[in-house]
Amino acid sequence: MAEDAEAREDEAGALRLGVVGVGHFGRYHAEKMAAREDARLVGIADIDHDRATAVAAPLGADAVDDHRALIGRIDAASVAVPAAAHHPVVKDLLDAGIHVLVEKPLTKRVDTAEELTALAEARGLVLQVGLIERFSDAFRTVAPRVTRPLYIESVRIAPFSERGTDVSVVLDLMIHDIDIILALVDSPVAGIDAVGTPVFSASEDIANARLRFANGCVANVTASRVSLKTERTLRIFQPDVYIKVDHGERSVRIARKKGDGAPAGPDGVALETLDFDRGDPLRREIEAFVRAVRTGGPPEVSGADGIRSLEVAHRIAASMSENRASLGLD
Repeated sequence: MAEDAEAREDEAGALRLGVVGVGHFGRYHAEKMAAREDARLVGIADIDHDRATAVAAPLGADAVDDHRALIGRIDAASVAVPAAAHHPVVKDLLDAGIHVLVEKPLTKRVDTAEELTALAEARGLVLQVGLIERFSDAFRTVAPRVTRPLYIESVRIAPFSERGTDVSVVLDLMIHDIDIILALVDSPVAGIDAVGTPVFSASEDIANARLRFANGCVANVTASRVSLKTERTLRIFQPDVYIKVDHGERSVRIARKKGDGAPAGPDGVALETLDFDRGDPLRREIEAFVRAVRTGGPPEVSGADGIRSLEVAHRIAASMSENRASLGLD
């Protein structure tokens, strides 16, 4: 009976989905995929069989120990395994003709990210990178208002957690802000000066980078996973406007000269405050992935986007290493 129902759903055109890795983020991917009416969550793969079963059972999906056991049964998959395993897992799936949404970073190395992107393109498959901030209400509120950024300041700090420490804070947290800034500035990075240090893990837990762009924009980016509080802010300065995004307050504050159509404020400045909801960026991200798979269109955050962010992240890492060496700290 179950096989007959499965066959009827496939004939009806339901996209068959899978999730590889159901740790902290992967289980959310599974829940969002299972909730879709235009697709069916078929299976969940995790090397921890008990964990795979615990997530899969209430969602009506099968649990397997090896992602390769899903080949032939699914059309598309989310990959949320540790970053070191991204390349082999995603390659196996792409080789099998399966579309992939992979959590950031695309891979740990630029050359393997390029390999996967080229493979997806050659096979005509969707490869979407899970840089989830692109789907946030905050980014969607701000992006249309950014026309000529001259200076950007980004701060993303949080208390320490073991999760994500398989990579540096640059690939764990800062890469989100790198991606956002690259999308807003849309100009080559001309120079980088960065500092960072390990504190509680084997790689950098706090980092600061100054990015200089070819068009003259400068971005100062700070990320820390060893702070005593959580803060996420983004400040953007351009000739006509100052914009501040505060994720704690869930607000976007915009200041511009009076007479530009905004409510009046003090000292010749017009002030405007826009509130945004926390929303459900993961649902939007998966929606975009499914839409790209169904239509054959490009993903909203492509492999090329993932490579671009990764290249800048590695340049930041190289600058941090050079600065430590110059101080005799390595």
